[in-house]
Amino acid sequence: MSLIIGIDIGATTTKAVSIKNEKLVQKVKIKASDSVTAATGALGKIVFENNIKIDDIKEIRITGVGSSKINNDIFGIQTRRVNEITAIGTGGMFLSGMKNIIIANIGTGTAIIDTNEKGIFHYGGSGVGGGTIIGLSKKLLPVSEFNDVIKLAQAGCADKVDLLLEDIMDKDLSFLHKKSTVANFGKMPDNAAAEDIAIAIINMVYQVIGMLSVFAAKSKNLKSVIVTGNGSGNKLGQKILDDFTKMYGIDFIYPDNAEFATAIGAGLSKEYK
Repeated sequence: MSLIIGIDIGATTTKAVSIKNEKLVQKVKIKASDSVTAATGALGKIVFENNIKIDDIKEIRITGVGSSKINNDIFGIQTRRVNEITAIGTGGMFLSGMKNIIIANIGTGTAIIDTNEKGIFHYGGSGVGGGTIIGLSKKLLPVSEFNDVIKLAQAGCADKVDLLLEDIMDKDLSFLHKKSTVANFGKMPDNAAAEDIAIAIINMVYQVIGMLSVFAAKSKNLKSVIVTGNGSGNKLGQKILDDFTKMYGIDFIYPDNAEFATAIGAGLSKEYK
């Protein structure tokens, strides 16, 4: 069968995919804080859930923050380490079907990747991402699980917490409409509801990601950004990024299997450390 297994060992979530003839076959994800447990657990899950034989696996390619802790072959299968930037870029190009792109990979933090005819480059990024949402929620909200934060946020209104342009001006400013955010949490009342704080946290994180993505795309004269990583499927976040499309004319594209982009890129990559 000659499968390649790509594993993205993240800070909180680990994803694994199987690749055959440069096509995605299976995908799984698990949560584990220990890198070795995460890697072996993800491999075990993809093997047992899909009735794969160990002999069917030609090679394992690992990437992500936890991959540096894996120094030996896994279960005797040749294991190679792939640079995370290379994996994100390779996965983003594969999923989007495009070569010249900007990728916003939203995980615990956010990485902005530039791919073009010269190669794959780390454009920059931010420590703001899914980890920010969880970290702030632990202190500001009665919940700390991501899905619980989302449920709260769906019933909230960020306008009650964020300072808007209409709060300080009577008319629009430049291309900014009256509902544009002037300061995240700039209007925070003492009696702010948990629902409003939850959506304001998500609003702040995705506005930072949106602005960085727009700057990157415009610097390369591109009209779109490919969004990948765990945070790519957040519908509230997508709605916030839609506002950037309206203001700046930059489209945010969410390809199928976007959260597995880095694992896919690892499995497809021909560049190893």
